[in-house]
Amino acid sequence: MSGKGMRTELGRVRGLGAARDGVHHWWMQRLTAVALVPLALWLVASLAGIAGADHAEAAAWIASPPVAIALVLTVAASFWHAALGLQVVIEDYIHHEGWKLLWIVAAKFACVALATAAVFSILKLAL
Repeated sequence: MSGKGMRTELGRVRGLGAARDGVHHWWMQRLTAVALVPLALWLVASLAGIAGADHAEAAAWIASPPVAIALVLTVAASFWHAALGLQVVIEDYIHHEGWKLLWIVAAKFACVALATAAVFSILKLAL
């Protein structure tokens, strides 16, 4: 390597190198994972607490503002984390650039669509 940073001669010739997005992506993946720990523990404990409840009791539980907020946060963190993870898997295992772009866009679209549907369902019961 020469004196121009961390890029190798081959990297400079090919135009490869840090896109300045990798560190942000890595941090977001870690932050969403950390956020999901207490949210997942809360969700499991809460679902265990209402096990056996009928539809009306479950709807009333979701309609509680703290529960609805926690559910929306769980959905948002889960799908954001999933989208980031799927992007990494696609980038690592799909080598054709066109297919890679297609699958990344499809994965992000699916995550946004599913998260939107989940949040809509929560809000419909909560409001």
